[in-house]
Amino acid sequence: MFPTSTVGRKIVMAFTGQVLVLFIIFHVAGNSSIFFRALNAYVVGLYGLPVFVWGGRAVLVAALAFHMWYGTVLKLENHSAKPQAYALTHYLNATFVGRNMIWTGVFIFTFLIYHLIHFTFQVTDPSIAANTHPDNLGRPDVFMMVVRSFQHIDISLVYIVSLVALLLHLYHGIQSSFQTWGMNNDRTLPVIEKTGMTASIILFLWYAAIPLSIVMGSLQ
Repeated sequence: MFPTSTVGRKIVMAFTGQVLVLFIIFHVAGNSSIFFRALNAYVVGLYGLPVFVWGGRAVLVAALAFHMWYGTVLKLENHSAKPQAYALTHYLNATFVGRNMIWTGVFIFTFLIYHLIHFTFQVTDPSIAANTHPDNLGRPDVFMMVVRSFQHIDISLVYIVSLVALLLHLYHGIQSSFQTWGMNNDRTLPVIEKTGMTASIILFLWYAAIPLSIVMGSLQ
């Protein structure tokens, strides 16, 4: 079957990774409505499209599962294929981020679980849960929940550190995914590297702007 080959597994990794990147962009774009105090309206509008929401979740769960599974398989295959005696030589041709993609991935997945418990299931602090605290229009007060959460320095710090892991993972992952599609010749490789770096930095700053704005008091 297609994923049984190394090349096939890398293609699955590239495709699912790009699906997840698209979600990351869509997610932060929607969350940016908080800067216009329209987050509650955005959430109500989004959940007014249940087919879109649940269909998207199904695609994301599948993409994440395949991405994690084949990422682990490829990591184990690479480890078993490299004799220990030649580890230093191989490292000369690999970046620190590239060698530790599995660990940044584990860190991101752990954070994802916390993020879902925090803002989706809303069980970490019931006193500010949006589902049980409506705004003046009777909508779940997601804006209040997010602001009060990030006013805690420790929570904001957890998010910022997790975003650093995401930055590193995207930096290497975006480059690798395009190289998997064969776009890695001498002319395109520098462009791919710069694109991966620029995109990951932009996404990091975009996401980090929300907790940082709240901590600094410009969004409250």
